[in-house]
Amino acid sequence: MLPLQDDTVKGVQNMEYIDGNKLAWEEAFENRKPNWGDENYKILVSHTLPFLNSDTIAELQSINLKGKTIAQFCCNNGRELLSVMQLRPAHAVGFDIAENIIAQARETAKKIEENDCEFIACNIMEIDDSYSDSFDFIFFTIGAITWFEDLELLFKKVSKCLKRSGIMLMNEFHPFMNMLPMPGEEAFDADHVNQLAYSYFRKEPWIENSGMSYITPEYESKTFVSFAHTLSDIINAAIHSGMMIVKLNEYNYDVGLTEVYDGKNYPLSFILVAQKL
Repeated sequence: MLPLQDDTVKGVQNMEYIDGNKLAWEEAFENRKPNWGDENYKILVSHTLPFLNSDTIAELQSINLKGKTIAQFCCNNGRELLSVMQLRPAHAVGFDIAENIIAQARETAKKIEENDCEFIACNIMEIDDSYSDSFDFIFFTIGAITWFEDLELLFKKVSKCLKRSGIMLMNEFHPFMNMLPMPGEEAFDADHVNQLAYSYFRKEPWIENSGMSYITPEYESKTFVSFAHTLSDIINAAIHSGMMIVKLNEYNYDVGLTEVYDGKNYPLSFILVAQKL
């Protein structure tokens, strides 16, 4: 196997959109719905592995994280990483770009007296080199990879931070969902949910200025820029980053956008597990 190239060798990547997304996410948090995330600590102390779906829980339990060092890239307000702490890893780090959202994650951790979990506000692509070869396990959850144009650079960062034989797990929207119109869109027809509206091979980024729906009411917001990726984009990026695909499971249920397509025999979400070589 050829040695991995450093991120900088691949050429200069225009990542100004990441700086813009940081501003948009921080603005969204300031415009969040009342009490959004403020009471996550109550759920974390009263429920078993909350904020994770049952298939992801099963995968996490099969990996055995007890005593391991783990991380979540794009951890948002920390609710999922703090849920995973119930599986007793030795230490965990959550990384996310939005400083005020990370501040909420830290507050939640304090309220549940979780001292083995820390949260760091930074651009994922600029995670400090001190974290190289640090983690036994790194995971992504729903809606994370869409914020990155170049998945190969992203997964090279994952591979760099993983220890040898470390595991990456991803639970994500299936790229097939990019073809489906969502309720509220002009192309959506509730009487014909078997119709596809968009290209699977979309190359143009999505440019949005109406807030972040699961956090905020609709408002005229700073610009969010996100990207579509095919399943082959995801798999090849992991392979090219020095990881071996261990498992890929696809599911016929959505995990956050809409329930109207659930059970219609569409691939709507997936779990991918890869291991650093």
